Amino acid sequence: MSVAVPSPSVSKPAPSLYSPRLLHSLGDENKSVLSVMADSQHIFAGGQCQDISVWDKQSYTLKTSLRGHTGSILALELAEDRHWLFSASGDSTVRIWSTTTFTPMYILHPYLETGAGDLFSLAWNPALQTVYVGCQNTSIQWFHFCQQQMGLQAQEQINSGTSTPARKVHKFFDSYPQYTHKPADLLANNFSSSPISEADICCKNVMAIPASNVLDSAHFGYVYCMATIPSHRTGSDDPALQPGASYCLLTGSGDETVKMWTCTTSGPRLAHTFECNHGAVLSLVVRGDTIFAGCQDGYVKVFDVETKTLVRTIIVQENTDILSLSMMHSDLYTCSSNGQIQRWSPSFNCTASWKAHEGIVLSSIITQSTQSDGCILVSGANDGFVKVWDIEMPSKELVAQVRESDLSEAESDGHDTMTYALSIFTSIPSVSSDPLHYEDCRQAAIWLKKCLHQLGAESTLLPTYERGNPLVLATFRGTQGKHPKPRILFYGHYDVISAPREGWDSNPFTVVGRNGYLYGRGVTDNKGPIMAVACAAAELLRKRALGVDLVFLIEGEEETGSAGFMDALGEHKHQIGNIDAILLRFDTFLYYNPVMTDFGSNSTWITEYPPCITYGLRGVVHATVEISSGAPDRHSGIEGGAAAEPMLDMIRLLATLTDGQHKVAIPGFYDAVRPQTEDEKQLYELLSRVTGSPASVLSSRWREPSLTVHNISVSGPGNSTVIPGKVTTKLSLRIVPDQDLETLSQALIVHVKSSFNVLKSPNKLSVSVNHTADWWLGDLEDPWFKALETALREEWGVEPLRIREGGSIPSVPCLEKTFGCRALHLPLGQSSDQAHLPNERISLSNLKRGKAVVERFLMKVADGCKPASITP
Repeated sequence: MSVAVPSPSVSKPAPSLYSPRLLHSLGDENKSVLSVMADSQHIFAGGQCQDISVWDKQSYTLKTSLRGHTGSILALELAEDRHWLFSASGDSTVRIWSTTTFTPMYILHPYLETGAGDLFSLAWNPALQTVYVGCQNTSIQWFHFCQQQMGLQAQEQINSGTSTPARKVHKFFDSYPQYTHKPADLLANNFSSSPISEADICCKNVMAIPASNVLDSAHFGYVYCMATIPSHRTGSDDPALQPGASYCLLTGSGDETVKMWTCTTSGPRLAHTFECNHGAVLSLVVRGDTIFAGCQDGYVKVFDVETKTLVRTIIVQENTDILSLSMMHSDLYTCSSNGQIQRWSPSFNCTASWKAHEGIVLSSIITQSTQSDGCILVSGANDGFVKVWDIEMPSKELVAQVRESDLSEAESDGHDTMTYALSIFTSIPSVSSDPLHYEDCRQAAIWLKKCLHQLGAESTLLPTYERGNPLVLATFRGTQGKHPKPRILFYGHYDVISAPREGWDSNPFTVVGRNGYLYGRGVTDNKGPIMAVACAAAELLRKRALGVDLVFLIEGEEETGSAGFMDALGEHKHQIGNIDAILLRFDTFLYYNPVMTDFGSNSTWITEYPPCITYGLRGVVHATVEISSGAPDRHSGIEGGAAAEPMLDMIRLLATLTDGQHKVAIPGFYDAVRPQTEDEKQLYELLSRVTGSPASVLSSRWREPSLTVHNISVSGPGNSTVIPGKVTTKLSLRIVPDQDLETLSQALIVHVKSSFNVLKSPNKLSVSVNHTADWWLGDLEDPWFKALETALREEWGVEPLRIREGGSIPSVPCLEKTFGCRALHLPLGQSSDQAHLPNERISLSNLKRGKAVVERFLMKVADGCKPASITP
């Protein structure tokens, strides 16, 4: 899939950044440290000295040295399950050491027919018990250490006559390499002239990688770095993936790419290529579903594993190379060739920067401290030192955002799963309107995908557009009953509106319970309702009572106008599948479009009690009208009266949009409006008695069209002496059944232009429609609607109120047209829930009863409802 590259992110360190405390320095200043690794008790350091130093983590004393290599130690890797340390060298061997006895276990020679050259990188796959080797000759080689596979490999070596490997001279790789991607003095290519060293003779387990375990030309450049990642994160459906082979391999190269390989017993299979386009990829690290690739010239490329998209480019510092990357929970540490180490937050802000070495930082690892419950950062450089840094643990709140959440913790701790999950979900500040929270939005999508999976759904992420927040698609599959199994789509959104701290009685992104309500940004719009529906499905699944397929489609940009949602819906419709009914998000919501600055109430109960069910929404046409003189702003005392002023033209023009009774004056505007029925009249009279508002007011707000002028802005400073050269107005039409969206959009444009022409003004007019959303009206006789209404009645013990709302939700008619079926809309929040405002809240009772209503509804439609289709 081709993805446009987003603009780079440049984050400059703040002047008062935290710098960690240096705990200890280890080593010899005359020897470069090219690689570091650590287990629970030791720090291992490899470099140009050809030995591997083993330091005690508790006392910081040299415990021993692992000797045997005849070239620089370019890479170290742990197999913690085996208590092994792998080391790769410029002598073109991989050695395996015991981390308990510090004795050599195996010597592994790469397949040498073509000359592997320097062995730059290693990765261990514990599921397949396989080590992967990244080579200078652009190949990837591997060796299986499980007993059966070792026997097959040994037999192949015997058959091919390579059971005792011979060192072959290669015309290119045995000459001193001209490094084009790493400085030549960083790595030493010290090949032994003899095929088997003294250490080889001492170690009886000398093996060679067979020809079948070589992937030639895996890259078009040296394979500098490797990492493994659980294959469930990649969304891999490769049929060759063996049972238990639950890892994928990532490789970075001088060809400016990162490649992702599916690991099988027969070797890696290419799954995807990520294009970095910023020089050689010198380092790799993975956090959850995110790949970080350190490149030349100070760039770090950030990729999303599941959607295969580039989500950010971090410019650490130009004209430096990023030679090592490390992760601690959600924090990224970048190590540069200028001796600097910097820390980056989940939102890619630089939160720490310090001069770590007087030289090039070549390697790093984060490991558990033996002195405390925290972690330490170990860095190695060409100044000869290994340095140990005391780094801060991320805050508990930050860890909660990105951790591998286990919802079983809720029950074991005596908490309700729904409120426990909501507390984690709310802690992620997924504000889609703020560029600083782009990564938080993606992390919210990743977390929700995992949460729904833990609750029993099959879940995945779907890409939208360049830098767009992904869609979360998840399916709870029900058991087959006596009738064909219905498929119901639940639509919601995981993004939230911004939450400035002013006006809040508690942290907006921490759920706080007070007097029967849960407070926090998004608890009612829309994270609480999402959790209610998900937990309802999970409960029925647990009881083996889910008789429908419930498909979740949760977007991440609803609060900013659902950009790209319609296109993504069409592109991924085949993955979503056939749908029989659409269940709309159960939230209390104020529609806000930041471009139009328009608030309109929709989807709330009209009182605190009884519960309501929504069956209609108005549509909307947002437009911009601009009048300009083409001249600069002028002084009214000097130029007033000498020229036609755009502001006066705008006032006269806006006056033509309505008549004396505030009715819209656009010709034909009311022609298609559906007349009010007797049943509707009785309904409005009932609602009038409940709310205390006149029936005519409710009717005007919900079922009659309207025109609103939202604001008038001017060029210049806007003070009382300026004649503005340009005046801009934002306005909107609210439309109702059976008005046509396109017809009225064009009618508005034609009316504005014709009215302006009547003015015979020398000024220039511009009018444009910026955003539209169609009206929606449910079918009160539809069996799906009746099933939902009955579920409400049974749960609450009262007759629910049927209401319409005056606001607009663009996705509702779009979803109906896409899937050719009816939508159902049940508001869960109360009118006092403060959505989009400080102290947003949701009634805990409403949340739990909303979950129960969903359970009742799903059980009713499992056996009784036949789909009522509509014309797409």
